[in-house]
Amino acid sequence: MAQNQTVPTNVDVGVVLNMHTSFGKMVLSYISMALSDLYASNSHYRTRLVLHTRDSTEDDIVGAAATALDLLKNVEVKAIIGPPYSVQANFLIDLGYKAQVPIISYAATSPSLSSIRSPYFIRVTQKDSYQVNAITAIVQAFGWRKVVPIYVDNEFGKGIIPFLTDALDNVNARVPYRSVIPSMATDDQIVAELYKLMTMQTRVFIVHMLTSLGSRLFTKAKQLGMMSEDYAWIITDGITNDMNSMDTSVIESMLGVIGVKPYVPKTKELHEFTTRRQRRNLILNPELNIFGLWAYDSVTALAMATEKARLTNDKFQMFNVPRNATDLERFGISKDGPELLQALSNTTFKGLAGNFQLLDGQLQSSPYEIVNLVGHGARVVGYWTKETGIVKELNSSNTKAYSTSKNNYGSIIWPGDTTSPPKGWKIPTNGKKLRIGVPVKDGFSEFLQVSWNSASNSTEVKGYCIDVFDAVMAKLPYGIPYEYIPFATPDHESAGSYNDLVYQVYLGNYDTAVGDVTIIANRSQYVDFTLPYTESGVSMVVPIKVSKGKNAWAFLKPLSWELWLTTFCSFVFIGFFIWLLEHRVNEDFRGPPSHQVGMIFWFAFSTMVFAHMEKIKNNLARFVLIICFLVVLILIQSYTASLTSTLTVHQLLPTVTDVNQLLKNKKYVGYQQGSFVYDLLKRMNFDESRLVQYKSLEACDELFSKGSGNGGIAAAFDEIPFMKLFLAKYCSKYTMVGPTYKTDGFAFVFPMGSPLVADVSRAILNVTEGEKMTEIERAWFGGKSRCPDSDTSLFSDTNSLGLESFWGLFLIAGLAAFLALIIYVISFLHEHWTVLRCTDRDSSIWSKIVKLLRLFDDKHLSFHSRNIELTGRNICDGDCTDRLKKVSSHGNFPQIPQSLYLNNSPQVQVNPVENMMIDSQAEIVEVVEPEIELVNLNQNSQTAGSTNENH
Repeated sequence: MAQNQTVPTNVDVGVVLNMHTSFGKMVLSYISMALSDLYASNSHYRTRLVLHTRDSTEDDIVGAAATALDLLKNVEVKAIIGPPYSVQANFLIDLGYKAQVPIISYAATSPSLSSIRSPYFIRVTQKDSYQVNAITAIVQAFGWRKVVPIYVDNEFGKGIIPFLTDALDNVNARVPYRSVIPSMATDDQIVAELYKLMTMQTRVFIVHMLTSLGSRLFTKAKQLGMMSEDYAWIITDGITNDMNSMDTSVIESMLGVIGVKPYVPKTKELHEFTTRRQRRNLILNPELNIFGLWAYDSVTALAMATEKARLTNDKFQMFNVPRNATDLERFGISKDGPELLQALSNTTFKGLAGNFQLLDGQLQSSPYEIVNLVGHGARVVGYWTKETGIVKELNSSNTKAYSTSKNNYGSIIWPGDTTSPPKGWKIPTNGKKLRIGVPVKDGFSEFLQVSWNSASNSTEVKGYCIDVFDAVMAKLPYGIPYEYIPFATPDHESAGSYNDLVYQVYLGNYDTAVGDVTIIANRSQYVDFTLPYTESGVSMVVPIKVSKGKNAWAFLKPLSWELWLTTFCSFVFIGFFIWLLEHRVNEDFRGPPSHQVGMIFWFAFSTMVFAHMEKIKNNLARFVLIICFLVVLILIQSYTASLTSTLTVHQLLPTVTDVNQLLKNKKYVGYQQGSFVYDLLKRMNFDESRLVQYKSLEACDELFSKGSGNGGIAAAFDEIPFMKLFLAKYCSKYTMVGPTYKTDGFAFVFPMGSPLVADVSRAILNVTEGEKMTEIERAWFGGKSRCPDSDTSLFSDTNSLGLESFWGLFLIAGLAAFLALIIYVISFLHEHWTVLRCTDRDSSIWSKIVKLLRLFDDKHLSFHSRNIELTGRNICDGDCTDRLKKVSSHGNFPQIPQSLYLNNSPQVQVNPVENMMIDSQAEIVEVVEPEIELVNLNQNSQTAGSTNENH
């Protein structure tokens, strides 16, 4: 019994390999070393894997299925390692799921073989979708905008394409064509496909296939001259991982190719493993292979999981099988499958290829090496990680932001043995020229003119747009052959509108379109435009008329209504403010309420013409008036000058100033034939029946001469370059008015995604910023008479002076008044501070406010030492002495040392300088200087030296 406990239990495991290739033999050697190394260091294991190897060729899907079926039915293996190819994996995965036997693949990389389809499919390799981001980072770094994938036509090749195209789209790179090569393609088929690629502009290729087909592809590409400096080749890890098995001559033909492959950490265990392989000399090529390392780790993980699950070699459970069942239905189900699958999923260790850890049956992604094929091998020029992008050195502590800059690469040798990266595209050199469509039009020949020579059956295209395009193409760093092809019918008439021409570029009938073609939104949905090379916008041209300002209301035109209203309000405010400061100290600003309101308006508007007669006694009011006089002076001078100009100078005014006038009056308007302006006018709610087209400058002038009611037009809409050319010829008759409707000017048209757009746009900037553009404009427009640029703001409803020219004056006046008001309020509150400090019980806040308002309404007698009004009747009926004392105290007069006798009454103190005389009827106290007179208060009595006129 003790002896039986020490004997290990054998566990049958199937291995599906292609033993006719060096790759299959290499993988089998890795698997054998894995078991040998594991059990040598773990002799206490109670289980031992027993390998049952089956041979399967690459494209033999049925053979692979048959070998798997044999392993499941006859051997009843607990797991199957393989298959080595993605095309063979589909059927094996289904068989493993039915038998509950784990299928462990170390080389089936197609993303379509997802473990979600079967929990019993374990992929111990990097699936192809992991590397697409590393590949697109290379494309993005060198600014390539179009890429052609070349892939094998099977499960392995097609599985990566959806992920690759999506990743390229994320970096603004398009896939204009997919090159699919059969897995069993002949050399002639490969050459035919390469010739097809040579006729295209794109020169960036991503090759995704195995080394057997990839070797033949690159050999033929070298022979056809496709490994030159114009081309960029990127290979996936399907070739890069197995480059050691390729012939040296093939590698030499791949000079300059960029490849990606999973990064394998240089660990101590890997170094020791390499040393053991070299000692054993198992194969002639001792170089490491990533697929071999994954196979090594796969077997190691399976042996560890088998030991952990304590598997036995029990037979499969057989269920009721129909009598007429096929061999596909005549195998049982492994009882140990679920336990083994669970143990595998939980197995983690540090393998030769990196950390072994499964998530949903898939080995997790690792960084990728970017290699450059130089000479007889490849060297690393960078690394890619999903956290940092492209880096020169792989450092786990690197915390830099994600970057794909080409500066992060080491030195790269490109095809053609050059260090300059390819542009990624080139015009094919097979004699084909760039077909350039040009519109055909009768008028505006300065911009574009097409003429036919019937004798030589040729065409001549010239004009401003053509010269600009020729200058731009000359600025490109490379030469492009091209020819102009008129967009015309066989009888030399225009073949359609500008929209039709642009659509022909979209259809591929033209490679580009050149002319006075404007960038607008609906066209940009199916073609690409370069940067514009002219001014942008659509404007309106109308006839001009002579006006001398003969109008009954012409006197109102010099100022805008905003300025009139502001002036009125400002001076009413100034009048009110002067009353506020003067009504306590100035008799002219006192009296009944109606009199005071009238005085406010009178003083305000009399100030405008300096006609006021009231004397101002308050210094704050005088300060405000100084500022007010400055405003008045400037306004009057400006008004006078503008009114004089309006009434005496002949003015050239547009007949129409607003589009709404045209719509309201149902006027006819013109547009250039074939222009997009027609659609713009319809969107502006113009009736189609009132839109008239013209072909030339002369035709437009003729329509204006007829007038809107006689078969002509009242206004013309066109792009600003055409309108300026029209005004240059008819300067004295028309002007440009109204708002400018935004467009982006003339540009060149290219198919969507064309690589020429960026280079041509840069060349346009070089031309427009240099002297060449000035020379072209002078050549085509320099001989024309020029009008001053029309300023549409001059043709608003009036040429009135606006508030924007004077708001600074009103601001100064307002600030001065506000400052004076603050000073006045502070002074008033300080003078009557005793009212605010009163603490009587009956003194509420409201009563204090009322008392302050009454004091504010009373006359300030300190300003009236010469004329004081007293209220009440018969001031001296009774005790005149008391009355005079009250007057003295009310007026805040000082003690009076001199005596005065009135009707034998007691002496009363009066001012020695001033003499008070009291008239009991008039109730007035008058101040008489310089002598003192005695007056009898009796109405009928007369006193010597006094007359009634002195009372």
